[in-house]
Amino acid sequence: MSALTAPEIILRPVISEKSIDESGRGKYTFAVHSDANKIQIKAAIEELYKKENVTVTAVNVLTTKPREKRRGTKRGRIVGRTTAWRKAIVTLAPGQKIAFFEGV
Repeated sequence: MSALTAPEIILRPVISEKSIDESGRGKYTFAVHSDANKIQIKAAIEELYKKENVTVTAVNVLTTKPREKRRGTKRGRIVGRTTAWRKAIVTLAPGQKIAFFEGV
């Protein structure tokens, strides 16, 4: 497999109540490529947010498990599953922040 570029590694920021709360403490959550490792994620964040001059101190990675979702009535019940996806919680050096999360 070829090397992944920074935009391929970092798919999107995760916007949730918990991730917004953690952003105040210098921890930011991103959905990442399933094959990316911690070193690649750290390099991608520092490259994508070069203008803000961020330094990543820690990267925690986890894979969310697929969940069963039900839809429909009793007679016509449709059961499906959500897709598994990988997320990274990135900790920045003290005093640094990413402006994208501040406006949310």
